[in-house]
Amino acid sequence: MYHTFQTIIIPGIIVFAVTLFGTKFLMSYFYGAGIVAEDKNKEKPVILPSSGGLAVAFGIVIGLLVYVFGGNFVFSPVINPSNLLAVALSIVLIAMVGFLDDLNVKQKKVRSTDMMDIREGLKQWQKPVLTLVGALPLIAINAGVSYVNIPFFGSVALGLFYPLLILPLAIIFVSNSVNLLGGFDGLQPGMALIASFGLLVYSLLYGTYAGTLLSTILFAAILAFIPFNIYKAKVIPGDSFTYTVGASLVAIMAIGNAEAFGTILFIPWIIEFILHLRRRFHVTDLGIRERDGTFRAPYGKKIYSLTHLVMNYKKLREREVTLYICLIEAAFVILAFLLKAAGLL
Repeated sequence: MYHTFQTIIIPGIIVFAVTLFGTKFLMSYFYGAGIVAEDKNKEKPVILPSSGGLAVAFGIVIGLLVYVFGGNFVFSPVINPSNLLAVALSIVLIAMVGFLDDLNVKQKKVRSTDMMDIREGLKQWQKPVLTLVGALPLIAINAGVSYVNIPFFGSVALGLFYPLLILPLAIIFVSNSVNLLGGFDGLQPGMALIASFGLLVYSLLYGTYAGTLLSTILFAAILAFIPFNIYKAKVIPGDSFTYTVGASLVAIMAIGNAEAFGTILFIPWIIEFILHLRRRFHVTDLGIRERDGTFRAPYGKKIYSLTHLVMNYKKLREREVTLYICLIEAAFVILAFLLKAAGLL
């Protein structure tokens, strides 16, 4: 048992250190290179380095390689190294797509997602097409299982539909949906931290060794990054973060046999997708800042995002908006464990 957890904890510690120092380096480098984004939630707009998620992606990949290295030279690997290398390649590819989106910074403000911004990003139709590339390594190794537990329906045989259809669609949907909900300091890494911790606990109790390793690595990377993005943020996660987290969550669910549990965790993002769809994704999650530092919903009583919902509930400051949304995610983590304990997952 000690040996088993040692092979998980060591990559986790290395991931934390690599992500921590990588974020510090990229903050300075990207700011000087003009890879920036505008934080509109402060009293005066602030220009911050963007695409900090690239450090998270780098940390995750290093963690996976550390385990593969140990499996070749130190211990007998429990997980097939080919599967981990496929996950690493998938994360690299999809992080690069997010980085391309973060690179498109304009000198003059342009209209983007229903507001004026200095970052235009990729076109809406380009994002799902390009994120499909991130699914190819997982498709190639036939990641996942033929039987999937669907809540309230039990075990369902999907056969080749899983790797060839379900998996790529999951990569596209999850990565792009994680990208939809944000705009407030600490919101995206906060939700991702809670989701990854939920998957880590689930993997330890019910899942697989592979799921435990992947969850540990993702949790450690986000834990190292989040201090730089909580109020007041020093770096913007960017699409490289959201796409990386999305791909990692799908990999954990597929390889860790946690599809049903992960689906419950992902419900807040599914709701966000539906809300954005009502306005054809021309939506801003940001609120309108009042003089007292609180925010009101940008579309009045019309709800196109979970952030609009909590801002309509009561007057909230930026950190409070983040807290309320993270509490919603935590509630779904608890719900997932309750459904598992009741035998419904």
